[in-house]
Order: sequence, then C-alpha cells, then structure tokens
Amino acid sequence: MLSTELILTFLATSALLAITPGPDNLFVMTQAALHGRKSGFVVTLGLCTGLIVHSVAVALGVSAIFQSSVAAFNLLKYLGVAYLVYLAWKAFRASSDAVGEEQKVQASYANLYRRGIIMNVTNPKVSIFFLAFLPQFTDPSAGNVTSQILALGGLFIVATLVIFGSIATLSGLLNDLFKKSSRAQTIMNKIAGLVFLGIAAKLMAAKQ
Repeated sequence: MLSTELILTFLATSALLAITPGPDNLFVMTQAALHGRKSGFVVTLGLCTGLIVHSVAVALGVSAIFQSSVAAFNLLKYLGVAYLVYLAWKAFRASSDAVGEEQKVQASYANLYRRGIIMNVTNPKVSIFFLAFLPQFTDPSAGNVTSQILALGGLFIVATLVIFGSIATLSGLLNDLFKKSSRAQTIMNKIAGLVFLGIAAKLMAAKQ
C-alpha cells in the first residue's frame, strides 16, 4: 500500500509535470479556445483515457516493447504524426464562414474525446516516460508492484485532470471573443493548425 507521504510527493511531482508547457496542454488550450470550456474538458478526458492505456501498458510490461523495439516505436510514432498532420489540415481548411455547421461537427464531444485518446495513445514517448517514471515510486515491500503502478497511474490522471481542467477553464474564456468575430475564429484556426504541425514535428523528431 502506498504511503501518504509518497502519494503527496507523487501528486506534487505529477502536477508540476502536467503544468509544464507541452503538446498535451497546448492541445487542450487551443481546443478550449476554439470550441469552449466544455470541449476543453472533453479533450482532457480523452487524453486521460490515453493515460489509462499507458498505465496498463506499463503494469503489463507492454510499454517495454516500445523502449526495446525501434520498429514498434517508429510505427506508433508515424501513426501519431499522420493523425496530427490530418488535424492541422482540417484546421487550416476551416474558413471564417465555417462557424456554423462545420464548427458544430468539429466541436462534437465524441470527436474531441476521440482526438484526445488518439493523440495520447499514439505518442510512444508517453509510454516510455511512464515506464521510467512510475516504477520510481513503487516499493516491492509494500505489496504487489503491478497494483502500485496502476494506482500511481490513477493518481497521475487525477493531477492531470485538475491541471488540464484549469487550463481548459481559462482558455475557454477566449471562446466568447472568437465567437463574436469570424476573423478571430479564422486566426485561431490557423494557430491551432500551427500547433498541430508543431506537435507533429516534435513527435517526428522523437527518438527512443
């Protein structure tokens, strides 16, 4: 069983990692600004669902494959890059006249939730990070290590929900401004496209 001191230390570390500027919180920020606070929360839930997958992968030893196999690492990486480029293409194509039906399609909760999952799951660096990070806080003498890793993954998700939820709330305030201006909406779509391309480039450059 994890000690209270370890849990608090882990939560503090996880919160600092979540608030550090990176692909995931930038993704939440742009989507909340484009589609509203609730959409930012949905994206956050999608990303956290992806973290569940990574936590289970670490607990079962699956993520070790991405650390040891270049082919598996690159396959997942290229899938992630392709999806991000696709999202960038959609963002660049969205015009100022697309605030109506097109924006409703883009902002559907199911679509945004799926985006969050795919973006997180197809990033092999997250699996490798979890593989290196979570075991540091386990203690074999405290019980089953697999259960401890799953518990730590859950705590990391809690910290992520709080931090990313706060980002979504603050970024969602910009949505009211963008809804009043088709020009601002177009500019924000272009910024979102550039963010997606930037994340894709960073993922493309990632190595084991």
